Amino acid sequence: MSTEPAAGPSTESLSVRGRTVLVAGAGSPSGVAVCKALEAAGAKVVAVGRDAARLENTLFSLFDADLRTCDLSDPEEVSALASDLEETYGGIDGLIHLVGGWRGGGGITGQSDDDWDFLETNILRTLRNVSRSFYDQLAASDDGRLAIVSSTAVDSPTAGGAGYAAAKAGAEAWVQAIAQGFRRAQSGAKENPQPQHSAAVVLVVKALVDDAMRTAEPDRNFSTYTDVQALADAVVGLFSEDAAQLNGRRISLVPGA
Repeated sequence: MSTEPAAGPSTESLSVRGRTVLVAGAGSPSGVAVCKALEAAGAKVVAVGRDAARLENTLFSLFDADLRTCDLSDPEEVSALASDLEETYGGIDGLIHLVGGWRGGGGITGQSDDDWDFLETNILRTLRNVSRSFYDQLAASDDGRLAIVSSTAVDSPTAGGAGYAAAKAGAEAWVQAIAQGFRRAQSGAKENPQPQHSAAVVLVVKALVDDAMRTAEPDRNFSTYTDVQALADAVVGLFSEDAAQLNGRRISLVPGA
């Protein structure tokens, strides 16, 4: 499976400024970085997590973020959130899915049901729920964007990480299906096609790193890890690229790739 390198600066007159962007998993280090970058670029950030206290403690410095608690594994809660944001903002323009986690070890026979349940719930089920509930809003936006963070493990799965790689591969397939749906409804429509304005993409990393991790392990080599700020910059940049060129892409954020 080929992975494209990150695109360079765009000349398109597009911007995230004024857009409403939902960040799922906003309380994580990557979520905090993405939320801060989006707000700094002029977006209205809807920061979603399961723990209200964690959201408040990690995102207190944001000026005008809308902090929302929601169990994204519960389709009814996600549907209610989508209805509320439709009423409040007229819908969202971006959905950045950062919910995940890693479980593995023990080879193929050691892939436990508990680990699979964790991976399926966090990586796949949450993505399925939010993308289904917000699909129409993203398709209606004149600059809709959906992105997930996937892993190089999809390209080279190991026995010990079989469940993780399979869950990530499933998430990537789901995003490609969303991209096809956007294309079919817009630029690829059989009747009355329109310029592509919604796009779904996969951002690929080996692993993510932040300053706290570097401080905790100063002798560890993080050279192939993607800094959360680099991820945040890439997310902001999605809104400055042409949707037709962006839709369905798998973009590597691995340093040096």
